[in-house]
Amino acid sequence: MAYRPAKRNLGVERISVPTLYSIGERRTVAHIFMFEKLAETLQWCLDLGISEVTVYAFSIENFKRSQEEVDALMELSRQKFKQLLCEKDKLMEHGVCIRIIGNLSLLPQDIQKLIAQAMILTKDNNKTFLNVAFAYTAREEMAQAVQAVVSGVEDGALRVSDVTQKLLSSCMYTSTSPDPELLIRTSGEVRLSDYMLWQVSCSCIYFADVLWPEFSIWHLLAAIIKFQRSYAQLVPVCQADEMANGSCSERSSVFQTRLAASRLATLEELSHAIS
Repeated sequence: MAYRPAKRNLGVERISVPTLYSIGERRTVAHIFMFEKLAETLQWCLDLGISEVTVYAFSIENFKRSQEEVDALMELSRQKFKQLLCEKDKLMEHGVCIRIIGNLSLLPQDIQKLIAQAMILTKDNNKTFLNVAFAYTAREEMAQAVQAVVSGVEDGALRVSDVTQKLLSSCMYTSTSPDPELLIRTSGEVRLSDYMLWQVSCSCIYFADVLWPEFSIWHLLAAIIKFQRSYAQLVPVCQADEMANGSCSERSSVFQTRLAASRLATLEELSHAIS
C-alpha cells in the first residue's frame, strides 16, 4: 500500500504491501478476511498520516487456480468495487484517488467497467492515494512497458537513443506514483512474489512473520520504525539511483503525455461500456 504522512514526522510517505493469501480449502473465507484486513490497515495508514498505499490484491498467476476459486474471487472483487462506488461521497470528501494497476483486459468486462468508473471518478483527488495491484505481476508490467516503447520507436515517435530507465518507468502501470519507500511482506515469506520488482530497488523491505489476516498495527509500526532506522542509509542510494535513471528528451516527454492520454481514453471508454 502507499499513503503519504501528511504533516506527521513518521518519515515514511509511501508504503507497499503484498496481501496475497489463501488457506487450504477455506480460501473464499480467507479472501474475505483479506479485504477486511485491507480496510483496517488503510484506516491505520490514514490515522498515521501516510498518504499513499499500494496493495497486491490479485496476481495474474491466480488465474491458474481452480475455476471455482477464481469465480469466487471475481465475485468478491465485483462486490467490493461496487461498494467503493456506492461510497463515492466519502471518497470525494477525503480526497481519495483510486488507481488499479495491472492488465485490466484479463478481467470480466463488468469488473473492468467498475474499475474504470472508480478511477475516472477519483482521478483528480490528491489527498490520499490507494493503488490496488489487480491482475498484476511485475514481469508482465515490465513486458508491457517495453512493448509500449518498442511501438513508439517503430512509429517514429521515439528514437532508440530516447530509451532510458526514466522512460521505461513512465510506461509502467505505476507511472503516476513515486516508488514506494517501504515494502512490507507478510506471511513469513522472504520473496516478493513478482511484485513491483522494478519499483522497489531502493525501498526498505520489512518481512513480517505473520499471516495477512493477523497483521496488526504493531506490525505496521515495527515496519515504520525499521524504515526510520534505515533512512540515513537509503538516502544516498536513492539519490544515486535518481542520477542513474537519466533524463527524458523532448520526444520522450511528448510520448509519455500521449501514452497517459491514451490510457485515460481507454478508461473513459470502459466506464461507458455496456456490460
